[in-house]
Amino acid sequence: MDQYHVFGKGVVLSEPVPLPGYSAPVGYVIQDDLESLVDAPSSFTVKGGEKSSIKPKADFNVGEDVVALRKAMEGLGTTEKTLIDILTHRSSSQREAICKSYLEATNRTLVKDLEGDTHGDFERLLVALATPPAVYDAQEVMRAIDGVGTEDSTLIEIFASRTNQQIKELSAAYLEETERKLTFDLKKEVSGKFGKAILLLAEGGRDESVTVDNDKAKEDAKALYDAGEKKWGTDEAKFVDILSKRSIPQLRQTLVEYKEISGKTLQESVEGEMSGSLEELLVAIVKCVKNVPAYLAEKLHKSMKGAGTDEATLNRILVSRSEIDMLDIRTEFKKLYEESLQSAIESDVADSYGECLKMICGGED
Repeated sequence: MDQYHVFGKGVVLSEPVPLPGYSAPVGYVIQDDLESLVDAPSSFTVKGGEKSSIKPKADFNVGEDVVALRKAMEGLGTTEKTLIDILTHRSSSQREAICKSYLEATNRTLVKDLEGDTHGDFERLLVALATPPAVYDAQEVMRAIDGVGTEDSTLIEIFASRTNQQIKELSAAYLEETERKLTFDLKKEVSGKFGKAILLLAEGGRDESVTVDNDKAKEDAKALYDAGEKKWGTDEAKFVDILSKRSIPQLRQTLVEYKEISGKTLQESVEGEMSGSLEELLVAIVKCVKNVPAYLAEKLHKSMKGAGTDEATLNRILVSRSEIDMLDIRTEFKKLYEESLQSAIESDVADSYGECLKMICGGED
């Protein structure tokens, strides 16, 4: 059989992937190559490294950057190209240094000046770049739970794809911004099994052991099967407990054992047994266990397809992953949708906003 990549690493197909928007032909079978997944490196990665699209500027001069930014925003009109060139070609730590020096030089924050001199989606993207990563994550969580109703999809994306360390940094930033604990506010906004799962993830307490216990994986797989496919009704609490607490390597082995017991993938069982936000969250966790960049590539595609663009998701993923795994996201996007992420952005958004997004994306694959 030929190998193609539909989602994650090593997905084996009986025939080539159909173009997006077309239905798969009858008899078209997707089978996860879960055994090879077990030995693959974790896709939960941390900041820096060769997979970043934004890297530190080698000859960084904070004073020159502050002068250039002030000049770009002074007087009539704004030199948007200068803003883009500087903010998309400096690492987050370099941008933080710029913000500090800008405040010292002007007695104004860079964020406030960006908000005063730019507008709309372009403004929000530049402000995101001028905000420390953990603070940006915290602000996105605040936005998701603020006002009437809760934006569950944002909470799901953030808490399913972040490492324990990233969640702890987010929580610390949230406390500093609001003077309230993150979990205190979440408890007021989310409920039921979905709420319990979000709160477990928000505690940043997932097991980080790299050792896999095969017997435990079999035990968990059987417990999940007994809680879902085997019984009338679903014991959702069991799914929440296992998927929110076990380490990533342990869950990968559990996915293998589950397929052996049930004949289905765990994702298929969750989709068949559950609904609503809980289903979306547990499916997101399973996808991230397999391949975080592929999950985020799928989210990016959804943010741009059809009528209208979900700029908040587009901004959040591109900015938050630019120093983590953007090159991997670009690779997975190309495998999934047969076009580059850069090309998709170019087709969907224009003007300075589109140019800035493309600079963060970092080029074609």
